[in-house]
Formats: sequence, C-alpha cells, structure tokens
Amino acid sequence: MNTRKSIFFLFFILLAEILSAQSFKVSGHVRNTSNQNIGFANIVLLSITDSTMVSGVSADENGFFTFLSIVPDIYFLQASYIDKKSAFLPVDISKDLNIGAIILENDVENLNEVTVFSRNPTIERKADRLLFNVENSVVSQGSSWDILKRTPGVIVLQDELKIRNQNATFYLNNRKVQLSAKEVKSLLEGFSGINIKAIEVIHNPPAEFEAESGAILNIITSKKIIPGYKGSVNGSFTQAIFPKYAAGTSHYYKTDKLNIFANYSINPRKELKRDDSNIKFIDATDTEFADWDTKFSRITRSLAQNATLVLDYDFDARNSLNIISNLAFSPNKRYDNTLATQMRNPQALLDSTLFTKSALENDNLNFGADLSFQHKLTKEGASLNFSAHITKFNENQNQAVFSDYFDASNQFIRAFDFSTESEQSIDIITGQVDYTTPIEKLSFNSGLKYSAIRSSSGINFFNVNGNASILNPSLSDVFEYQEHTASGYISALQDWDKWSLKLGLRGEYTDVTGTSSSTNLQNIQNYFEAFPSLYISHSPSSNHNFSLDYSRKIMRPRYEELNPFSYFLNENNFNTGNPNLTPAFSHNLNFNYTLEDTYYFDLYYRDNGNFISTLVFQDNENQTIRELNQNVLESESYGLDFTYSKPVTKNWYLYAYNSVFSEKETFLAVESNNQIVTNRVQGFYGSLTNYLSLSKDGTFTGELGLVYMSSFLKGSYVFSETTNLTFGLRKTLWQKRAVVSLVAEDLLGKANATLSSRYLNQNNFRFSRPETQFVRFGFTYNFGNFKLLDNKRNLEKDERERLNKE
Repeated sequence: MNTRKSIFFLFFILLAEILSAQSFKVSGHVRNTSNQNIGFANIVLLSITDSTMVSGVSADENGFFTFLSIVPDIYFLQASYIDKKSAFLPVDISKDLNIGAIILENDVENLNEVTVFSRNPTIERKADRLLFNVENSVVSQGSSWDILKRTPGVIVLQDELKIRNQNATFYLNNRKVQLSAKEVKSLLEGFSGINIKAIEVIHNPPAEFEAESGAILNIITSKKIIPGYKGSVNGSFTQAIFPKYAAGTSHYYKTDKLNIFANYSINPRKELKRDDSNIKFIDATDTEFADWDTKFSRITRSLAQNATLVLDYDFDARNSLNIISNLAFSPNKRYDNTLATQMRNPQALLDSTLFTKSALENDNLNFGADLSFQHKLTKEGASLNFSAHITKFNENQNQAVFSDYFDASNQFIRAFDFSTESEQSIDIITGQVDYTTPIEKLSFNSGLKYSAIRSSSGINFFNVNGNASILNPSLSDVFEYQEHTASGYISALQDWDKWSLKLGLRGEYTDVTGTSSSTNLQNIQNYFEAFPSLYISHSPSSNHNFSLDYSRKIMRPRYEELNPFSYFLNENNFNTGNPNLTPAFSHNLNFNYTLEDTYYFDLYYRDNGNFISTLVFQDNENQTIRELNQNVLESESYGLDFTYSKPVTKNWYLYAYNSVFSEKETFLAVESNNQIVTNRVQGFYGSLTNYLSLSKDGTFTGELGLVYMSSFLKGSYVFSETTNLTFGLRKTLWQKRAVVSLVAEDLLGKANATLSSRYLNQNNFRFSRPETQFVRFGFTYNFGNFKLLDNKRNLEKDERERLNKE
C-alpha cells in the first residue's frame, strides 16, 4: 500500500472539513392543511441564487426533520409528500434554526416557476442500501455507465464494475437487466444519464431480490407526473486513439391513464486495445528455460444499437399494467487481432518468433420483454403484483486465425492456421407473483417465482491447410444447457421509536442439466438452498445511526463457463470451460455507522466460500497459457470503508470514498502438481470528487476527480497501482433547452494496471491498455414541453446475468 497517497487523501478531507467548519443545524416539522403531522416527507434545501439543490433529508414517522452541517447563507426550503408540495420558504441561516411547521398543499400539477438548472449529487443512507441522488446534477449529462463509475463504493477494473471485489449486478427500477456483462456496458453507454434520478448501492440485497444477486447497482429513473409530450435528441463525440460517436433520441407522452416512453440509441465505435505480456517458462528443476515477450493489438469495429419501449396504463385507481421491451443488437461487429511473440532462451538470445493475425466477426441480437400487472387490494397499503419475462438471445461468430513461426534469422519454420464457426441461442422465461400488506405497524412482503432457461451453443473447429479446411471433431462441440428454478420469499419490516428491523428468508430449488456432445459428459445438479437476511438499524439521536446486516448468497456458474470446449487466440493461448463447476455460497456481514449524515463508516466481512474464480495457468511442458474457471478452496474479503459527503462552500461540494481492504483466495495450482496456493492482497482505494458551481445562476458547473488504487486481486493475478484523474464541464443553454458538456479522462495516463502471477513454477504478467485516455464532447437538445418531469424504466431479471461474456 502507498502510505503517502493514503495520507494525501485523508489530508484533503481534513482540509475540506476545516474550510467548512462553520456550519449550522436546521430543524422543523411537516404538516398538512388539517394540521396533521406528515411522516416520511421529503425536504430539500435550495440555493436562493440559482435554485440548485444543496441538501435533502426525509422526515421521521412524526414529520420532524433536521439538516446538519449547513453552510451559512440564504436558501429556499421546500417539503413534498406524494401529491402534496409546500411553497418555497426563504430562510437565512446564520445560526442553528428551528423553522417550525411547513404546510403541504395539494398542488403538484402546477409547479412553481423555479427552474432547477443543476445541483450537486447527494448521498443518503437507507436501512439496507446507499442512495446516490444524481438527477439534474453535474454528473447526469454523461451516460448511465459514466454515472455508475462515479457511484460511491464502485471500483472500475478493466471495464468491469465491482463492489467490494464482487461483480456488480445491474437493476433498473428494481428489475434485473437481463443482459450479459458486455451487453450491459453497451446498453448503459447508450442510455443517457439525464434519464436517471438516483443509483442505489445494495451491498446485501434483501430477500425480495434473487439469491444470486450479490452487490446490486439499482438504477432509479425519473417519473413524469404532468400530462403532455416532451422529447430530446442527444449526441456525443469522443476523441481517443480513434474517434467515436453516439447519438440517441427519447420521447415521452402521457395522458391521465396512458404513459409511453420510447428511446433509441446508436453507438458507432472503433476501439484499440493493446497488451504487453511476458511468460517465463520454468522446468522441473525450477530453472527458467524460455522467455516469451508478446505484443498484442486488437481493433474493434462495432455499431451497437438499442431500442426501448415502456408503456404504463392505469385502468383505475387500483389496477395498472406495465409493459417493457428492449432490443439490443450489434450487427457485423469485427475484431482484427495481431500478435507478435519473441521467444528467447535463458541467455536472452532470440530463439524464434511467432506472428499471428486473426479476424473475428460477430452478430448478436438480444430481445427482452416484461409484463406486469398490479392490483391494489381494498386494505390500505396491500397489493398483488403479477409479472412475466421473456428473453431471446442469438449470436453467431466466425473466426479465422493464421500463425507463422520463424527462426532467429527470420527464416520461415512452419504455419498453424485454423478457423472456427460458433453460435449460441438462449431462451429465458420467468413468472412471478408478489404480495404486500401491512399488519398493524409491520410491513410484510412475500412472493413466488419460477424460471426456465435453455441454452444451446456449438463450435466447429477447422484445421486450415492452404485452401482446404478440415473439421477437427476433437475441438468441436455442441453444448446443451437447461436450468429450472423455483423460489419463494417472505420479508417483514418493523419500525418503532429509534429502531428498525427487517427479516427475510428466501428458498430456491434449482435443477440443472448440461450435456456436451463431444465428450458425452452430462452435468446434473439438483439442490434446494435457504437464504436468510437480517437488517437492524438504530438511531439514538439525529446525529448518529448504527446498522448491522447479514445475508447468505449464491453464485451459479455461467452457461459458457460450464461448456468444456476451448476458445483459441492461437495454439499457445486459449480459454477453456469447466463442466465440473458447482455453485458457490457466501456469507455477508456489514456494520455501518453514520455521523451527521456526512461521515459514513462501513466495516464488512464476506466469506466467499468456493468462489468461482477465473485463473490463468502456464503449462511449462507444452509452453501454453490458458484461462480456466475454477471453484477455489476458500475465499474471504474484509475491509473498512469511509465515505465523506459535504458542501465545503456554497459553490464547492466534496465527495470522498476511501477503503482499506484485504482479499484472499486459496486455489489448486493445476499446472504445479495441484499444490495449494493462497493469493492475498492488502490494499487501499481512494476517490476524491469535487463538484463546482462556476456561475451565479448555476448553469455552468464543473467536476474534478481523482481515483487511486494501490493494488487489487483477481484470481491468480495481482493488480499494480493505478491513478485516474478526470475533469468535466457542463453548461445549460437557452433556458434549459440545451446542454453541452466536455469530459476528459485519464489525464495522467496511469489508469491501467499490470496483472502479475508469480508463484511456484508460474511467472507471467500482462499489461492491458484500452483507450482510457479520451476527451468527450456531448450535446442534448430538449423539445416539446421539456420542463416535464420524466418517467422512464427499463428491463429486469436475474438469469440473463449469466449470458456469454467476451
């Protein structure tokens, strides 16, 4: 761990605290026109100069609220609850202030003529999740993917989003995104951040979420409340090594009963990724006998497109229907790879060289649709919800690989050429019913779900000799996979005085069959598992909150991970599936403390059990390297997170996230006589983001961020330290009709890590360099009644997470 950089992050936070030391408390309570207290109302504090949001809180069950650490100034104060909203109340804060009662009135259709141009993102702690409010903030002009990368607790590793070393699971409005990891990224890069209201970070998802959902990023989109039409067009230009473009349009239409949202985006991209790697092959006497240096380059051309349609219809006050459909397709995606390897002897003299050139063409289409019907029962707060989901995924991929070997004097030795043809189809069908009812002061939820998954994937491997292609049956395969899961859950929430308790239990029965035609192997798994969850929260005063939560989770193998066939980069470098993978179970424990809604301390421990890890092994005898998924023998994670979120001045808002962590995995080294190896990392992750208001009217804002990570663990690899400095500007034009933005990332050129694996007879590393350095210019134009509040939602579901990944 780099101690000096850790101290720098902590010093910066301390400096900000000193600068903002003069602050006060604002309290009051919320009532309606009948003089009744309104519990759980939302109260916001806005800058009186530009109406930007400074802070926001929720009232307790008796309607009382408190703002802490407010910088002296003049503000607007407003409260809202469901269909009621108060008038804007000007307050001059120069000391601790109790403003008394705020009165809510029944008038949300005619909003006050105060336009919120832009505000700072805020953080809010809930019983079982962290809420990152970003609507109309300086970060909302980017893509949804950009916002997720800046969400508290999210770590970016090689285009993967992780939370405490777990791959994040993506939800949109409490519905799981049924896409593979690479498709999620493509979808969210094309989904504008202006659609997003908040991001929920759920470290320990409660029982109503799937047991396979580890840490969750739940995207909450805005909701339109006023009938009418609005639309927007947006586009961006990104200059990295190659230029990239994105364009999209969104349309919203609402009547008293009908609500329609339609979105289309297209993202033409040309990307370059370069890898430098090295393998030192070691013989039985532990002596290095060969040293391979490889330069790899990949150019990817793609035209990803996405179309979404959302339809809501309210039959009456108690019955409503929702239909959501999404089509993601990427035609004629092409990868052009070149690989040059220099093979040297122990004396560092050139022995031979290998040059590989390959081309891969890919077409995929992913269609998903959801149907849900909600019936509100006569008992207040009780409802029944019926939902169904369907996914159809198809992918075709062709690859041609040509390798030539040369001796030290550059004389041709031999060639090894091959081609592959592969295809995959996946069908997912789910049905679910949920029941919610209050029982006195208890909130009770229960539900049942059934899902069926069928996947068929095949590959034909051809040895190429001149113009002749000969099928190689030993490297060809068809893999059939079926999975049926029946599940049910119950959950109860009780709030009283200063305590909150939530208990949940989920049970899942799973039946899996995987069959390989080439090996005649059949993998059959049948099991029932229970997944309890517990959440306890205590607030002894308005300044302090303590919470404890626990859950048990499952990690199932992905479809392609169970498929035993291999994918070759060349004859020396390939990935292999593992039909012997079994589900892994984890125990997750968190203890959280919040001070003054400003300082967040999170202590966590996770026993990952036989975690499914991606490990890389070099075969010293055959001089190959392969990537293999394996159930590790044991895995654990623990750490302490500290989050700081506070306005330093009225024009400067600081967010800081720091984490000291430990990661450990113990696995079988299959190319080292199955010896047991433990990989361990103690590291530090620090993130500082400064949100700046650069104009008096709030229409010009900026963002300056710095992210540092000392090291990290991924399977058999250990990551080196990385630093990422980012900068952004956002300007609202023409009375909020248009927005322009400028973003620059990886200004220092240090955002990419070296991955090293060194133990026993293994010694290799890889330095990957995707296009992390870029400048992006964005533009959004709103038309129609563009001041309407928005309503957009998107797709869900749990099983699609395990679709094939790159």
